[in-house]
Amino acid sequence: MSGFLLAAIIVLLLVLRQPLIVILLAVAAYVHMVWGRGQLDYIVEDMWVGIDKELILSIPLFILCGNVMTRGSIAQRLVTMLQTLTRPIPGGMAVACVLSCSVFAAISGSSIVTMLAVGSVMYPAMRQAGYDNKFTLGAIMSGGTLGIIIPPSIPMIIYGLVTETSITDLFASGFGPGLLLTLALSTYAVWHNRHIPRQRFSVAEFVTACQRGIWAFLMPVILLGGIYSGWFTATEAAAVALAYAMVVEVFIHKELRLRDFYQVVLDASKLGGSLFPVLAVALSLNIILIEHQVPQAMVGLVQGYISSPWVFMLVINILLLIVGCLMTTGEAILVLAPLLAPLAAAYGYDKVVFGIIMILNLEIGYLTPPVGLNLIVAMSAFKQNFGLLCRAALPFILIMLACLMLVIWQPWIAMYLVTGKF
Repeated sequence: MSGFLLAAIIVLLLVLRQPLIVILLAVAAYVHMVWGRGQLDYIVEDMWVGIDKELILSIPLFILCGNVMTRGSIAQRLVTMLQTLTRPIPGGMAVACVLSCSVFAAISGSSIVTMLAVGSVMYPAMRQAGYDNKFTLGAIMSGGTLGIIIPPSIPMIIYGLVTETSITDLFASGFGPGLLLTLALSTYAVWHNRHIPRQRFSVAEFVTACQRGIWAFLMPVILLGGIYSGWFTATEAAAVALAYAMVVEVFIHKELRLRDFYQVVLDASKLGGSLFPVLAVALSLNIILIEHQVPQAMVGLVQGYISSPWVFMLVINILLLIVGCLMTTGEAILVLAPLLAPLAAAYGYDKVVFGIIMILNLEIGYLTPPVGLNLIVAMSAFKQNFGLLCRAALPFILIMLACLMLVIWQPWIAMYLVTGKF
């Protein structure tokens, strides 16, 4: 009876269109009162215990770093360097757009920051070069989603926090799927734009672009090289990335003034201010769910109905694709990962592999209505109709679905850098 009442409360709050933090607080309060220790002040205690982790510091640092680079010229210099390199390829500018997103993703850790930083440069350039408007929008929006699968990734950090999974392993497992998506999107860009005239490769222009962009290109090398060589942790990497971006933009590129940093911090604080209360409540709820062995009870319940790992994975993927249409990636991970990761482990799926599969599913959600964040942000940033953006995203969604199925079928794509085995 208690479980049905809890479900009714959740449904009522959803119907009333309450924000996620209100729903999570209501659920946490109900669980504490009915199944917990009966004192609501324990919620605050669990919130503190849940969020008192050094790794959480990396999230605002990566957000701040992304804002610094968006305000500066790192993105523009990366795009220019890759544009001069891909000129001889059919659809070279479109390929440069995808490659720029993948490289910038290895710095920012955010889908929206990646899309806006690269899109602000590439959208007018591609339209002027004769690229179809619908394709251009689709390429920029789908390229932006690489920001959450290519490490360092903020959703990976959140998943690691709520499931107690190694962040370093999650970052390593993101490279294979990230490269697969980059290759698939680039191949489609070449095929779709094969009629657009190629341009001649200019050694002089490429050398000039490299000279201007070398500081920007070194950033992911330093960042990821430092993590995997053991020089610094994910949290220290975020601090190094921010310090490096500030030095490059303020003193080398001179595109960002120190007085502009106030607005950069303000913008990052707005995003962090909406994320951290939700994160704190979700982690407190996770503590009491583990304490009362709710994930283990769910494992027993689900295994009573589903015996095949493949059927389980099919059901979970359908669920995650639907959830991705309705919730943001961070919200979905906070709510579902603590429950689904133990379920996946019971069916033989490693927590790292399942984390990548979950993020790949939710990555597609950035392009699906009604809550596709890249669609909503692109509508405002590029002044386009929402229906047009949905149609523009469709072929890219199909490509991403194909890549998702390939990773599920061949998990070594994600796990090779973690285990060293095919």
